[in-house]
Formats: sequence, C-alpha cells, structure tokens
Amino acid sequence: MRAGILRSPSPLPGFGLSFGIMVTVLSIVVLLPIGALLGRGLMIGPADLWDMLNARRIWSALILSFRAALIASLFNLVFGLMLAWVLVRYRFWGRRLIDAAVDLPFALPTAVAGIALTALYAPNGVFGQALAPLGLQVAYTEVGIWIALVFIGLPFVVRTVQPVIEELDLDLEEVSATLGARRAYTLRRVILPTLTPALLTGFALALARSVGEYGSVIFIAGNIPNLTEIAPLLIVIRLEEYNYDAAAAIGIAMLALSFAMLLAINAIQVWSRRRIGNV
Repeated sequence: MRAGILRSPSPLPGFGLSFGIMVTVLSIVVLLPIGALLGRGLMIGPADLWDMLNARRIWSALILSFRAALIASLFNLVFGLMLAWVLVRYRFWGRRLIDAAVDLPFALPTAVAGIALTALYAPNGVFGQALAPLGLQVAYTEVGIWIALVFIGLPFVVRTVQPVIEELDLDLEEVSATLGARRAYTLRRVILPTLTPALLTGFALALARSVGEYGSVIFIAGNIPNLTEIAPLLIVIRLEEYNYDAAAAIGIAMLALSFAMLLAINAIQVWSRRRIGNV
C-alpha cells in the first residue's frame, strides 16, 4: 500500500497546492519587502551604510525605541499575566466587559489612541493636571512613550497566555497544596514553567509591535531630537526629505536589532520547552 494512502484526510487541498500558496503569499507579504530593503542596503554599501547610521540623533532614536519597547513589554509580561489569570480564574461583575476591553487596542486606530492618551496626560489633561502638583509629567516625555506602548502591547500577552491558563490542570495545584507547598512555591515550580512558552510568545509579539509603533507614540512623545524622537518617526522624516538611502539604513538597523532580539527569545522558548519536557 502506498504511503500517500495512509495519510490522514485533510480539509485543505493537496500538499503541493497548499505549500505553493503558502510560499507565494509569504514571499509577497514578508520575504519580498525584506529582500528589497536588504537589497537597497547592498546597493548603498557597508561603508556608506555605517556613515549614515553613525550619528548621535539616529543612535538616540534607535536606543529610545528599543529601550521603551523592552520596558513596556516587560510591564505587559507581568501585568498581562495577572490580568489573564484574573479573567480566567475569577468570576465577578463586569468580567466580560473587561475581557472585551482587552481587545480595544486591536480595533482602535493607533492615531486615535495617541490623540486620546495625549489628551489625558497633557499638562492640561485630566491626568496631567492631577500629576502636575506632584511634579510629574507624562506627555512629551519617555514615560508617555512607555504608556502608549503598554496600551498597544498588552492584548498580545493577555490573549496568548489566557488560553493556556484555561487549560491548566487544577489537580496539579491541589496536589501541590496537599503536599504542603506554599502558594509562592506552587506558582514558581508548577504554574510558571507551564506558562513560560506562552509568556515568551506574548512578550515577543508585544516587543515586535512596540519597536515599530508609530501612530500612538508620535502625539504623546513630543518628538524632541535626542530625547523623545523614536526611530520610526526618523524614518518618516528621511522619507519626507527624499533621502531614501538614509531611511533604508535606519530600517536595516531596526531589522537587524529586532531579528537578534527575537532570535534570543526563540532560543529561550526552545530551552524552556525542552526543560519542561525533561521534568
């Protein structure tokens, strides 16, 4: 009997057709744009590429973008886990409303989110006026950028972790408690190892989204060079100046840094899955 007959039936067309469609769509949507960007970098040349990047304003923008994205994603990692846990494990009035509100950043245009956050945290805004007597300013500072990135990145962590929490076996927690383990020990040795792959996935998605975020940040950032100017805005500025090579250089730098960070996160995920499998 041929091996093909032993294959389980699939709702999708044959492997060849499905694989061809997948490769075509992936090439058009992902590979071709990235290839065009890298090709532009090869045309510019490594020396000229470095000369375009080796400027204080560019390095400040790159460092700010990745630092703010990392801080916001780490906050979302912790708070997103707490929020997902509460939504799954507890029943209270308004739970469905909060659960639906988690997806609001997905549906809300980023520019609208930026304008709303700026209106709230500006010196004459509702929250801005309350914080002013304390000597705190959010809008037009890096703190405002963090808040905008937390807003747009939180759903990625919550929606990634929430299904895993729903599938957690409560018997494991009960057995751990029966054996005398404290809640902190159960959380550290029973729950978190199971949630780690999903947490890292949500963190990577939030980080990738935050690094390239533009619309929700430019209104609240203030866009002061060397202080609150993000790298995506600098790319737009270079494009408006018709300096396409400089814009491509910044894009390549962001691509390289993002790829390195995601590669490290994926390596940690692989290690985490292997560790869980060996336990």
